[in-house]
Amino acid sequence: MKLSHGGLALEIVVPVFNEESVLEKSIIELASYLQLEMSMTWQITIADNASTDRTPIIAANLADRMPNVAYRRLEVKGRGWALRDAWSSSKATVLAYLDVDLSTDLAALPPLVAPLLSGHSDISIGTRLGQSSRVSRGPKREFISRSYNFLLKRTMQVRFSDAQCGFKAIRADVAKTLLPHVEDNGWFFDTELLIIAERSGLRIHEIPVDWVDDPDSRVDIKQTAIDDIRGLVRVAGSLVKGVIPVQAIYAELGRRPIVPQWRPSFFGQVIRFGVVGAVSTLAFALLFVLFQEPFGAQEANFLALLLTAIGNTAANRRFTFGINGPDRLFTQQFQGLVVFTMAWSITSSSLLVLHAATPNSSSTMELVTLTGANILATLMRFVLLRVWVFRVRRADGAARLMTSSLKTARVA
Repeated sequence: MKLSHGGLALEIVVPVFNEESVLEKSIIELASYLQLEMSMTWQITIADNASTDRTPIIAANLADRMPNVAYRRLEVKGRGWALRDAWSSSKATVLAYLDVDLSTDLAALPPLVAPLLSGHSDISIGTRLGQSSRVSRGPKREFISRSYNFLLKRTMQVRFSDAQCGFKAIRADVAKTLLPHVEDNGWFFDTELLIIAERSGLRIHEIPVDWVDDPDSRVDIKQTAIDDIRGLVRVAGSLVKGVIPVQAIYAELGRRPIVPQWRPSFFGQVIRFGVVGAVSTLAFALLFVLFQEPFGAQEANFLALLLTAIGNTAANRRFTFGINGPDRLFTQQFQGLVVFTMAWSITSSSLLVLHAATPNSSSTMELVTLTGANILATLMRFVLLRVWVFRVRRADGAARLMTSSLKTARVA
């Protein structure tokens, strides 16, 4: 459905804290670009979060001189606070924000907001990690950024590639629904918003951007990294406990499958599970050999089994048992870890038995023993995944039928 463009179409928020040196130049450059390149109605809002230099004076002066520029002042520091305050009071159809240093090439603005104005997507983000992105920054920041996003993908099972790029947009109705569930008001604000959005079945559009690092950036990388890791732990816990109502958000805004979800037959599940199990067993063997020398047999077994178990659970959820969407995702991930613990106990016990029987067993014998034990553990995993973790409940079937009926009624 195409969104209505009546009234204010786009509001771009520029969060600032002690930016007296670049504020005026950046706002004038941004306004000039919008006036020349953007045909819809727009507004720039300078969101000052507790600046102590001349930033408030410069911002107020810009708002007085320029008709499409507004100024908001908060007496509390935090990018999340600034965005929450400005977005919550906005009357625009699409809300965006960008960093005041204009590190991202403004030519990316039209493709950023277009899919939101058309109703095609719910959130749009710039990514510095795309193959066609052109980025200029030091190796340290590049390594930290890629490491953080790798950790985010592996721990939270998300698909978006760059959580912290200061170049994002969101539909106002989506922001209104999501903001009450975002707890962080600092640098983790972006990441938390995106995790909740994806877990709720919203469509996140990514565009590659050209980005030049600001050499005068005052971001405390170490403290930000620590805060982000704490945030990941907190959000994961909230999702497992059901504190964040992803199902309610999904029912209201989520992108439902065009084709109704289906579940393979028992024979099909066995075949698919066998394929996943074979790949997982091969991956386990390779990882065990890789980790064995630096860590030792028991530690290598644990790390190899943990890494393959995460991928195995995700693959079986979708490929073997035909489950999509956020429904019970983190509960099932937790149950998968319980099954992993049981599988690990089988393989670990096999090593203990081997070493007790043959104290000087070779690495080859350890690998053979663990491979056999892992096959047994894989069979146990299938049974537990089918009858416990991914068991189809009558309530779930009724819910799917109701969702399908509602969708049919809306189309009609």
